[in-house]
Amino acid sequence: MSKILIIISILTAIILKSALYIVDEREIALKLQLGQIVSVEDTPGLKFKTPFVNNIVVFDKMVQTLDGAPDLFLTGEKKNVIVDSYIKWKIADVKRFYKSTGGTVARANTRLSQIVNTGLKDQFSKRTINEVVSGERNEIMKKITELVQNGAKEFGIDIVDVRIKRIDFPQDISNTVFAKMSSEREREAKEHRSQGREQAEKISASADRQRTIIIADAYRDSEKIRGEGDAISARNYAEAYSQDIEFYKFHRSLESYKKSFNGNNNILILDPNSEFFNNFNSQNK
Repeated sequence: MSKILIIISILTAIILKSALYIVDEREIALKLQLGQIVSVEDTPGLKFKTPFVNNIVVFDKMVQTLDGAPDLFLTGEKKNVIVDSYIKWKIADVKRFYKSTGGTVARANTRLSQIVNTGLKDQFSKRTINEVVSGERNEIMKKITELVQNGAKEFGIDIVDVRIKRIDFPQDISNTVFAKMSSEREREAKEHRSQGREQAEKISASADRQRTIIIADAYRDSEKIRGEGDAISARNYAEAYSQDIEFYKFHRSLESYKKSFNGNNNILILDPNSEFFNNFNSQNK
C-alpha cells in the first residue's frame, strides 16, 4: 500500500508540474493545442494548462534591438557609403507574430533588416553625400521609420525607433571628401579675412576722418579763443598806457634796454644823441 501511495504521489507531482506554468511580468505566453493557438496569457502569475495537450510558447515583451552589420549603399552621386544602423522594436500582436515568423526572433530580425535596407537604398539614392551626412539625416530617419513601421505591422511588430549610428566612406571617397571640405573651408576663411580687412579699412577711414574733424574744430576754437584773448589783452594795454603816455614811452624804452643788454658781452656802438638814448639824455637835463 505504501509503495502505491508513493507512486501515486510521484505521478500527481508530475501531472501538477506539467499542468502549471508561470508567466513573468516581462513575458507574454501563447497556449497552443496541437499547434493551434488557444489563448494569449499576457498577465503575470501562475497559470494552468492541460498536460500533454497544451504547449506553451513564451515571448519577451521588452524592447528588442536589431543591430546589424554595416552595409554599403549608393548615393545620388553614384558614391558608395557605409551605413551602420539599428532598430528598436517590440511585439505588439503576439498571435500575428507567431503566425508570420513561427515565433522566431531571428526570422523577425531578418525580415526587418530587409525592409530597412530597402528603405535606406531608396533614400540614399535620391540624395548627395553632403545631404545624407549632415543635411537631411532626420528626414531620412523619418521616412525609413514610417516604411519599417508599415512593413512590420504584418509581423505583429511595433517599431520603437530606427537610427543611423554612423556613416563612413570607403578610403578613396574619404580622401576626396576631405579635400573638398578642406578647399571649402579655405575659401570661407579667405572670404572672412577679406570681409575683415574691408571692415578694418572702413573703421580706420572713419576714425581718421573723425580725427581730422576733431583737430580742425579744436584748432578753429583755439584760434578763436586766442584772438579773443589777444583783443582783450590789447584793449587792456591800450587802456592802461593811455592813462600816462610818457610813462608808457619810458617803460617801452626800459624794455628795449633790457633786451639789448641781456648778456655779459653785449656792446652797442651808437651816436649818443640817437633816439635810443632819449631817456638818458632827458635825465641828464
